[in-house]
Amino acid sequence: MLHVAPYADGEELARLIRDKSKISGKDYVVIDVRDDDYEGGHITGSKHFASGSLSSTMPEIINLYSQVPVVYFHCTLSQVRGPKSARMYKEALDLNGVRTDQTVKVLRGGFSQWQAKYRKEPGLIEDYNPRYWDAEFGMDAQAVEDAKVEDNEFMKHIPKSA
Repeated sequence: MLHVAPYADGEELARLIRDKSKISGKDYVVIDVRDDDYEGGHITGSKHFASGSLSSTMPEIINLYSQVPVVYFHCTLSQVRGPKSARMYKEALDLNGVRTDQTVKVLRGGFSQWQAKYRKEPGLIEDYNPRYWDAEFGMDAQAVEDAKVEDNEFMKHIPKSA
């Protein structure tokens, strides 16, 4: 069984969060797997499970969220930890015999791209600290937004979600 999760664009998730008839944790869930870089803000309603302890928290994640229709994983850039965590989650579901119609996705560009695009939109980001992002990347927020993940030669071959 293939356990690779497709990428989802931020706008797909933003639409879910903006839709007040959708409830985080019931209709969708966002799992943030950043470790000690879990600073500077997070996606509204997201759940934090550090990737460094994911193998020990996986039973809790499965118990809480395996029946939620769609789950989005992300880290800072969603190039390593986010995709790996999504794969581990899908493998754990399979190995534990959990049957679900759930869709598992990885947020393209991670929180870095999310904050660059949605930092000024109320309701899509919590505990945002722009100074963290300016200092982290040595550039202003506009420069971060301009650094599109789609331009990354390694990312262009990863399938987008349907």
